Amino acid sequence: MKDGNGIMASTVLFRRVAIIGTGLIGGSFALALRQIFPKISLVGFSRSGSCERARDAGVVDEATPDLAAAVSGADLVYIALPIGASIESLGAIAKSAEPHALVTDACSTKTVICRAAKDHFQGRARFFGAHPMAGKEQSGVEHADAKLFRRAPYALMGTETEADARVQAFVEIVRSIGARPIWSDPETHDWAVGIVSHLPQLVSLALARVVQDETDETGLPLSLSGSGLRDMLRLAGSPYDIWRDILLTNTDNISRALDRLAQAVDYLRTNLASKEIQQEFTSANDLYRQLHKPS
Repeated sequence: MKDGNGIMASTVLFRRVAIIGTGLIGGSFALALRQIFPKISLVGFSRSGSCERARDAGVVDEATPDLAAAVSGADLVYIALPIGASIESLGAIAKSAEPHALVTDACSTKTVICRAAKDHFQGRARFFGAHPMAGKEQSGVEHADAKLFRRAPYALMGTETEADARVQAFVEIVRSIGARPIWSDPETHDWAVGIVSHLPQLVSLALARVVQDETDETGLPLSLSGSGLRDMLRLAGSPYDIWRDILLTNTDNISRALDRLAQAVDYLRTNLASKEIQQEFTSANDLYRQLHKPS
């Protein structure tokens, strides 16, 4: 059987998958797997009760609040917890993982967790850092979507020449769910996402603060806003608990990105009445068209 991307579903090495953290990302990954590889057995873990909701909704087959029970017997362990909780779970996962298992994560920063994983995964189970560049402003398994990863970049910590069959099987899964594998190292990844992901989030927060502070008792200027402001503030709907660990584990890169933004804003301020600003529009228009090219 082939999926929509021509991938042979029968070639997948993973028959039992543990989803560690059944929120938006973990739930979406489980739904995508179920859609493409219906024979895969899925067990969900959480201590918040989300795995029971995921089981009741048919996202996973089994649910357990016991991490060791979830990991035991799994061929693939998919960690979709917040970064801090993911790092804290590595020791227990390494102890319970099957020797043949592949353990991967979906954390938004990679340097810290990949370094921590080296201390725990020194046996036959393999840790493979990864990061799907996909998400929503809403969190929780209730918003999980099997199509979430389609046409999205999926960062993989390594090189395309990776020989481990488990890693190659996971890359096959990444492609089969519609994502685009992008190979990187952890440090380069964290620099890049600091610019294209973390900086936009903070820009949205800063813009929201300005609009709130400037809005007076008559409702102006907010009452005059249209779709442009709503588009700019979409990321402002993201909850802090998702972003806390990202800010803590990528502080230097985010700080440098904010410095670059400040320089760009200063340039715009200096050239508001100058024709020089036309080039900024031209460059921005080019980038906009590049981002909206069909993939």
